[in-house]
Amino acid sequence: MTSIDKAIAFARDNKETFLEEFKELLAIPSISTLPEHRDDVRKTALWLVERLQELDMDAVELVETAGHPIVYAEWLNAPEKPTVLVYGHYDVQPVDPVEEWDSDPFTGTIQGDYMIARGASDMKGQLLAHLQALSSIAKTGAYPVNLKFLIEGEEEIGSPNLPDFIANNKARLACDFVLNCDGGIHGPGEPAITYSLRGLAYFELEIRSAVKDLHSGLFGGSIANPIHVLSTLIAGMHNAQGRVTLPGFYDKVRELEEEERSLLAQVPYSDDAWLKMTGARELYGEEGYSTIERIGARPTLEVNGIWGGFIGTGAKTVLPARAQAKISARLVADQHEGDVKAQLEAYMHQNCPDSVTWTLKEHSQGPGAIMNRKSVFMDAARHALHVAFGKEPIFKREGGSVPIVGMMQQQLGVDSIMLGFELPDDGIHGPNERQHLPNYFKGIETYIHFLMAL
Repeated sequence: MTSIDKAIAFARDNKETFLEEFKELLAIPSISTLPEHRDDVRKTALWLVERLQELDMDAVELVETAGHPIVYAEWLNAPEKPTVLVYGHYDVQPVDPVEEWDSDPFTGTIQGDYMIARGASDMKGQLLAHLQALSSIAKTGAYPVNLKFLIEGEEEIGSPNLPDFIANNKARLACDFVLNCDGGIHGPGEPAITYSLRGLAYFELEIRSAVKDLHSGLFGGSIANPIHVLSTLIAGMHNAQGRVTLPGFYDKVRELEEEERSLLAQVPYSDDAWLKMTGARELYGEEGYSTIERIGARPTLEVNGIWGGFIGTGAKTVLPARAQAKISARLVADQHEGDVKAQLEAYMHQNCPDSVTWTLKEHSQGPGAIMNRKSVFMDAARHALHVAFGKEPIFKREGGSVPIVGMMQQQLGVDSIMLGFELPDDGIHGPNERQHLPNYFKGIETYIHFLMAL
């Protein structure tokens, strides 16, 4: 038997053991945003420290931060071989509304082909599958590449302490590429590789016309209504063709080449299925692009919330003093998240009437990223998925944001391979989050094939 065959055989022979270990990790309620679970978050970090020590890492460290700790580890005994930096996070979202769960959120419950629990898919299952792949390799041979681990406990709260850690440890984190286990595939038995992620810039806009709310009978028609003004401004942020009208918004957008458009067209997708999933009546978006291209390769500007005036039960004839909106932009590769604030400000200067004042507050931002889909590391991922799933993976752009990927590109100068096995309907962040177990075990085998292929 080859070393790959031995590792695969070990993984298949130990499925029940791996499932029990999965349940053990899921049982720790590592909710990073809730202070009452601070000790549970640390307990999970220590669980991972112990697990990495069992995998015979050369060094394992619990790195303290201003918030929750980072788990760092390394094994560097494969000279002339690539160095892989494995990224993951061990924290999870709150479980509210808990009454909508069919079972205890922190008791791993198997129902059919699924493991049900908070963190089962996002992302304890993805991370543990990789560790179990390493265990399968270590029990039957030696690690084929150099390994480093960066596992944080604050991803679900925006990774506030991670940028400083990376900036202060560039030499320590030096690698050939990052293996990001926080990824997904297209469907059960449908392997996929995400090679692009959109960035994010998030703002709050306030329009004010008076120092306090006014009587709409006495003052209506003589003072500008800030809700009217805000509505007009928001409506003007897109034209009739669905394009964003902020000055310079598209200046750095990388246009799709025909080769890539052909590649994206291979993603299994139908407009009817998309409409059914969303409950919308019809599709909408920038003219000249397919839905798949719009959600992965084109930038967007969305209003996430809008409020002002009286919104209680019954009637109150008020002319509000102010109106507010939450606005976010999803940005594609080459766009810089820091530019959007200046573009929004330029739009406001050009279009906001003098009858009101405005303020713009930036809440958060994160970079987008596009990876070289033709690199040797990407080819190793393609090969591994093909062998494990028995079919070629599709390559896709993801509309969401994973800021750590762009951060690694900017800080360390390396691409990330997004190799995880979440499904679109896993219910991450919601009640009854689940992990598809056939994909979980194929994921373990994929990681084995991937590391060996390197």
